[in-house]
Amino acid sequence: MTEATDPTDSDNLPLQEPRLWRDGQWTARVIKNEEDDGWAVEMTRHGDPEPALVGPWTMGRDKKNPKPLDGPAFSTLVKTAAEVIRRHEQQLHATLNKSVTVTAQSGQRIRVSLAIVPDEDSPSATLAAHDDADDSELASVNVSPAFRLTASSATAWIESGYARPR
Repeated sequence: MTEATDPTDSDNLPLQEPRLWRDGQWTARVIKNEEDDGWAVEMTRHGDPEPALVGPWTMGRDKKNPKPLDGPAFSTLVKTAAEVIRRHEQQLHATLNKSVTVTAQSGQRIRVSLAIVPDEDSPSATLAAHDDADDSELASVNVSPAFRLTASSATAWIESGYARPR
């Protein structure tokens, strides 16, 4: 196969067609809307297996064909799709990383965090305690990814002398 016909190279080249726009990172494709007689646009980040965004697309003047993609529309779609991905990543981070700050019996403020590492075969999690004043680590143990971090479970862990929770 010659370089000019290698699809992996040409799939990322900039392109501006009425129903397909592509830049160095994104591809916008106008598609038939499967749920009605209208049109939809899908935004896919290069390298991602699925579109980050699929939304309705405007009909053209003939009320039959889609309105052609253009520069301003493409820019707006890129911003919207990037925001969708950013929110998804924030949500995932919040799901996998939790923390609570509690006051130990000694009066010391301690931040306890749970960091989950998702893995289909062997998920894991780490429970860590940090002094809230200087962020120094007080303890760290491996726990089940199903461990529920709450103020009471954090306090119980601290009061146990940081023994591994069961």
